[in-house]
Amino acid sequence: MKILSIVIPAYNEERFIGTLLERIRAVDLRVLDVDREIVVVDDCSRDRTAAIVEAIPGVRLLRMERNSGKGRAVRAGIAAATGDLLIIQDADLEYDPQDYVPMLRALLDGRSDIVYGSRYLGRGRYPNQSLAAYLGGRSLSLVAWVLTGRYLTDTVTALKLFRRAEVAGLPLETSGFELDHEITARMLARRRRILEVPIRYYPRSRKEGKKIGARDWFIGARTFWKYRKG
Repeated sequence: MKILSIVIPAYNEERFIGTLLERIRAVDLRVLDVDREIVVVDDCSRDRTAAIVEAIPGVRLLRMERNSGKGRAVRAGIAAATGDLLIIQDADLEYDPQDYVPMLRALLDGRSDIVYGSRYLGRGRYPNQSLAAYLGGRSLSLVAWVLTGRYLTDTVTALKLFRRAEVAGLPLETSGFELDHEITARMLARRRRILEVPIRYYPRSRKEGKKIGARDWFIGARTFWKYRKG
């Protein structure tokens, strides 16, 4: 039986983290002969995020010594994970853990080296999604295509599935949201096959806690440029 490590960076997510963990634990991975390891990395939250996670059996909690950014929290989770496979999951409820199953099936069937959950395969903007967020994400796909030669419909998806040893072996450097782009650029430079699988998406607004902004677009584009050769 393979083990899936689910790495969840979390910062001030007390409203959502408990529900998310319940939904993750409800996903039936036995149909794929897969078990799970859940690793939550608390990035010095100022609310009850860590306390909620500690109260849930079977979940590993890592606490960052200081608030260092999503990317650094993800890197800490990758380093601590022990499974055969690894998926990165946001701590909010924008992504449905039930989508792990088709993503895992695609990887275990040997159809690709890496699987990304795409919000945009066969569709466009979501009803509750801001135009800026939609255009920002889609335009970064074009940036990635120009700089890496590979077009992905959703480079900024928060559901990415890897073989753990492979992603753990990358010399990752970035500490913010741009870690997504560093990983993608480095993997493409290594000629790894990335398959996109359609997933569900429930966008939230900045008022509801959305943290990414316009500045992150420019950082993302710069990151693709910096790591385009690996």
